[in-house]
Amino acid sequence: MKLSWKNFSFDFSQRAFIMGILNVTPDSFSDGGKYFDKNKAVEQALRIRDDGADIIDIGGESTRPGAEKISANEEIKRVVPVIEAIADKINIPVSIDTYKSSVAEAAVSAGASMINDISGLRFDPEMPRVAARHDVPVVIMHIKGTPKNMQKDPVYNALIPEIIDYLREGIGIARNAGIAEDKIIIDPGIGFGKTVEHNLEIIKRLDEFTGLEKPILLGPSRKAFIGKILGDLPVTERVEGTAAAIAIGIFNGANIIRVHDVKEMVRVARTADRLKQVF
Repeated sequence: MKLSWKNFSFDFSQRAFIMGILNVTPDSFSDGGKYFDKNKAVEQALRIRDDGADIIDIGGESTRPGAEKISANEEIKRVVPVIEAIADKINIPVSIDTYKSSVAEAAVSAGASMINDISGLRFDPEMPRVAARHDVPVVIMHIKGTPKNMQKDPVYNALIPEIIDYLREGIGIARNAGIAEDKIIIDPGIGFGKTVEHNLEIIKRLDEFTGLEKPILLGPSRKAFIGKILGDLPVTERVEGTAAAIAIGIFNGANIIRVHDVKEMVRVARTADRLKQVF
């Protein structure tokens, strides 16, 4: 399975790929405010590249549990200057983490070459058309509810089948909009309307998502379920737990791993890749 577009190409039969997170927000759960300043954000983007990331994922609105929405104009003001500043400085794709089509449009016009939509193309009906028009890859993620309410007692009758159905429907939305088959990525949405047990079951049964025949993105990095497993550890002390989740995720079929701690998780991924080859 491959992902190819513009000047980029990922061969998922060779290894897992690393998506480094850059939040240009004042309130993200892990690093809110740390890179809100443009110059600091640009420095961090270059660091993410140098640490071995294959993709940089830039977000301007927090989607942590309970997060409030911001306007598209505010989101554009946060992300576009950073994308413009780094587009010519790095040789890896820049992804825009947004569910708003106008933000995606502005970001891609500024130099982003991938769209990461937490709503799976549901929150904004124009988003599929933006992705199709620019011929860029799109990540279709599963979410139950919205960031504001998604963690208020999420309940499923059949967790994995329901997520697969949601993702399959999202793939259909993408196809109908004219997004190329080889530019669709799926994400089961760790932490987005899931309990600790839900997240663990997703990682355990990740191989079931391979039936959709699309690259799988997994994003367990520093998530609350890891903190709870480790005795309510704070965000800054979840690196080892993240590493364990990533290693098992790669064994079970993850193709792209979305992470905060790029240097460390590149090492984890390379080790997991090699071990997977001999099992």
